[in-house]
Amino acid sequence: MITGSTRVAGVIGSPVRHSLSPAMHNAAFADAGLDWVYAAFEVVRGAGGAALAAMRSLGIAGLSVTMPHKDTVAAAVDTLDPAAAALGTANTVVLQPDGRLAGYNTDGAGFIASLREAGIDTSGMQVAVLGAGGAARAVIDALARSGAAGIVVVNRSAERGELAARLAGSIGRLGTAADITTADLVVNATSIGMGTADVPCDPSALRSAQVIADLVYHPLETELLRAARACGATGVDGLGMLVHQAVLQQQLWTGVRPNPAVMRAAAEQELAARHR
Repeated sequence: MITGSTRVAGVIGSPVRHSLSPAMHNAAFADAGLDWVYAAFEVVRGAGGAALAAMRSLGIAGLSVTMPHKDTVAAAVDTLDPAAAALGTANTVVLQPDGRLAGYNTDGAGFIASLREAGIDTSGMQVAVLGAGGAARAVIDALARSGAAGIVVVNRSAERGELAARLAGSIGRLGTAADITTADLVVNATSIGMGTADVPCDPSALRSAQVIADLVYHPLETELLRAARACGATGVDGLGMLVHQAVLQQQLWTGVRPNPAVMRAAAEQELAARHR
């Protein structure tokens, strides 16, 4: 029950009504017995700064940030964590007791947590990241911080690929499709396969000893993951990253670590309801 003491959190973006975040966060609040509620706020492009001002004035305790506001929010908050500062984007804002706004980026750490949940340790791995957009950049930064031995970025635009690879420092470089076969971990950080039967690389390049992670979670079992499992490789779906970045967000807001299984179940239930 919502009362006068209920704390409020939410997600800002445009479009945002499709977000799975309300289902995940509200389920976790209820499971933990926390007097919090989470809502979606449609905030048009260019109004991210105004949303932060409203956050302060209304006392909204926490925000998730999605497109197109991640860079605007990172530039407008009072402090940034190392990942958000390196990427220039923030997906999480915390209203501190003194009224200051702290920005974080939990996307990359959420990806690493999803791999760990699957029993995968990225330290010492050779990694091929497909794509150079926001999701790819967060993954590259996190992989470099988690001890990967080498990271190659495979992208249609060499210029964007080189910029993304620089986030990995000395272990990052621009690669080609040939690097997919020799990688220990292959990450699809593009939107290829979202709602389609397309694959972001030639399935014949995959090997049984590899881990194939697809950040796409609609559908949950993408054609890339089917190809990976067909050749005996280990597949990791994209819902894990979504869940674990949300776990980290809620822990930052409340100080209480939510149950990832509860959040994943809520997300899966919401996805199933949309496709009936």
